[in-house]
Amino acid sequence: MDWQTLAQQLFPLGHQITETDAFLSGSATVGATTVAVIGTTNHTPIGVEIALAQARAVLVTVRDFPQRPILILVDTQGQRLRHRDEMLGINSYMAHLGKCIALARQSGHRVIALVYDQALSGGFITSGLMADACYALPAATIRVMGLPAMARITKVPEERLIALAKDNPVFAPGPENYVRMGGVQAIWDGDLATSLITALADADPLDRRSALGLERGGRKMALPVSQRVMNDGDAGQA
Repeated sequence: MDWQTLAQQLFPLGHQITETDAFLSGSATVGATTVAVIGTTNHTPIGVEIALAQARAVLVTVRDFPQRPILILVDTQGQRLRHRDEMLGINSYMAHLGKCIALARQSGHRVIALVYDQALSGGFITSGLMADACYALPAATIRVMGLPAMARITKVPEERLIALAKDNPVFAPGPENYVRMGGVQAIWDGDLATSLITALADADPLDRRSALGLERGGRKMALPVSQRVMNDGDAGQA
């Protein structure tokens, strides 16, 4: 789904979203609330320029519109793999974006992310996964790494990874598997405007992804391990 069609369904009361070099920004009306909209389109890779543009838009919202909700529209093929971006320290730019979203949440902004097309690797981690809650459309493509690339990196045969992906959502792409792992709160299929209103009302700054992954059977060890680490740390301080 292109972002213009998506915006019409999300914001039947109107929006002022503009696209500049695959970067989306603006505002829209959701019920009786105005929300800031920030995102990307055309499967754009996240390079230093677009990471800074998104970070700037978040900071402007925090400065000029205290506690205004923020909607992040996600469509990216991940971080841009260019020598220039690596030499400039793309990891620092993406970390800066993540910190800006964290600042917005800490400042009382409800932050919702929606994967409406592609969400891959670092471009997704520092945007959609930094929100209070991340949602996805049914046809969205979500993965950290494709299985052929994973096979090359891990030296595990691709056939073995394909077999593992049938039962283990960690290895499998797709929004349903990210719902099982707790990374995606739910899949929106129906009235998108109503889904957004509900998501904003339910937004919780408490990170419950590990708990959701355990409840849904997709990540069985994340919560117990993190709790053990915290308990061991408390015991050490005592």
